[in-house]
This record gives sequence, C-alpha cells and structure tokens, in this order.
Amino acid sequence: MAAQSGINESIIQIFRNEFVDYFGFADLYRYQAELVKSGGKIVSGYPRGISIGIALPDVIVDFMPDREDPNVACEYKTHCYDIMNERLNLIASRVSSFLTQKGYRTLPIPASERTNEAEAIPTVSHKMIAHIAGLGWIGKNCLLITPDHGPRVRFVSLLTDAPVNGTDNPIEQRCHECDACVNICPSKAIKGINYETGSAREDRFEHLKCQAYFESMSEKTKWDVCGMCLTICPYGKKRNE
Repeated sequence: MAAQSGINESIIQIFRNEFVDYFGFADLYRYQAELVKSGGKIVSGYPRGISIGIALPDVIVDFMPDREDPNVACEYKTHCYDIMNERLNLIASRVSSFLTQKGYRTLPIPASERTNEAEAIPTVSHKMIAHIAGLGWIGKNCLLITPDHGPRVRFVSLLTDAPVNGTDNPIEQRCHECDACVNICPSKAIKGINYETGSAREDRFEHLKCQAYFESMSEKTKWDVCGMCLTICPYGKKRNE
C-alpha cells in the first residue's frame, strides 16, 4: 500500500506542476474486452488507466457562436485543439517515462487522434477512461461532461500495470431532460438520448453528419471547428453566470 500511495502522489505532483485541472485513476479489469475491441492487441493486458484533463479557456469557447469569424476559428483551433493536445501528450509522456523507469508497462494514448477514420474512433476512448475514473458522465452529445466545466475539457489517457489506486466509479448521467446541445447542433447529429452503459454511440449520435459539418466549416474558414455543444452546455456556462 505504501508503494501504491507513493506512486500516486508522485504522479499527482507531475499534474500539479503542469497545471492539470482533472485527473483520475481507473480500474479497467471489467473493460478488457471493450478496450481490445477498439484498440487491438497493443492495448491488451493493462488493468488500470490514468485520465488527464485540462479545461479549455472560457474566453475562447464562449465566442464559438461567431465561429465563422476567422479570428474566432483560429483561436479555437490553435488553443483548444492543437496546443491543448500537445500539452496533454507531453504530460502523458512524462508520466509514462516516470512509470517506465519504475519498471511498469505504460502505454500513452494520443489525444484527439483517430485510428479508425470511418467510425471516427481513437485507439482508446479518453472519455471512457475519464468516466470510469469518476471525472464525469457521458452526455447526450457523446462528450465527457464534468460537474464543474461541463464538456469544456480535453482529455488524454495512459494504460498501465502500475499499482496506482484505481477506481471503477462512473458518475451517472445528469443531462436528464436537458436538450440544449440537441437543439443547437448545426448538423442535427445529436439525437437527444441519454447514455446508458453498453449503449451504442450510433443510437445517440450520427457522427457522419457531424463530420460533414466540420468539413463544410473547413471550406468556409479553413479551420474545421464547431464547439457549439461545448458552448451551450449548462454545466460549462454556469461558471460564467
């Protein structure tokens, strides 16, 4: 237990030094088959996951209704995607190196990188790891909704066999009857159905409609951005009210 506590505290110190807003340790024993289904053999055999999240700047997200303005689109794409993903990947790499030096297997999963373009899915779902770790719930928009920042958080994940103090404590959905993201979605991709454990994404979200809208935005402004379901979510907006 002492070694476990020491590893957790060392990792948490890295997070503090890097201004991480959210972190959690997930127990993945029940999810091995699901992990391998999306990520293949490279992700097998990792009993625990680490979720790392950084909140997006409200001052940029709140301007997304004006996303056809090239200045707004550029700020969002640069600071909420490119730089944020780079920061998260570097933090994950640091933690991975620390655990590797301690003799543990660790696999960092790149932030916001799809390995299956047809289905628009990554090697491992970052929101799944964060959900299991108790950082939030899966919203109607299929994003991870945190209690304090709503969906205005970008995540990265690591898989490991290190004895971190992992939990399997998903937060139940709190969207209930709210359809704010459904109504504002410009592509009408969000069906308004609450997430239930084991439910298929296609039952709740039409990713091809979303992707087509991103492509149309790229043609208009050169930056493929939207962010409306982030902007409108009450759990993110309440911080500014």
